[in-house]
Amino acid sequence: MAMKQLDTILKYEQDNEQRCADQLKIAENEYQQNLSRLQGVADYRLEYMKRLSERATNGLDSATYSHYHAFIAKLDTASKQVEIATRQAKALAEQSKSLWLKQRQKVKAVELLRDKRLKKVAVAADRAEQKMFDEIATQQYIRRPLR
Repeated sequence: MAMKQLDTILKYEQDNEQRCADQLKIAENEYQQNLSRLQGVADYRLEYMKRLSERATNGLDSATYSHYHAFIAKLDTASKQVEIATRQAKALAEQSKSLWLKQRQKVKAVELLRDKRLKKVAVAADRAEQKMFDEIATQQYIRRPLR
């Protein structure tokens, strides 16, 4: 395989690796955002529960209590939805990482193949150069005057 072809393949695989790395970064960012959302909902629920507790100590009518309970139920539902989204984002991040690692292996394989090819070309060039020097030395030996 010619060096130009190997260089083209290497560039292609490196571009694919960069795309995979970008997708991994996006997936990990989304996962982190979902973790933050989950923590935010949990913190807000805790704060709301504290308010309910404070209001309950001063007395609370049943309508207000029902309102608090309904809102806490909505927060619980939101928390479950964010947990699902977080699990999905984590799975996507893991899948993206796996794809990136596979693509990285491809790049390494092409780089290794290219390096081997470069070494072969260098060895062939060295042999050709040595052959040329041997030929020059032989010609000089043949053409030198006898003493």
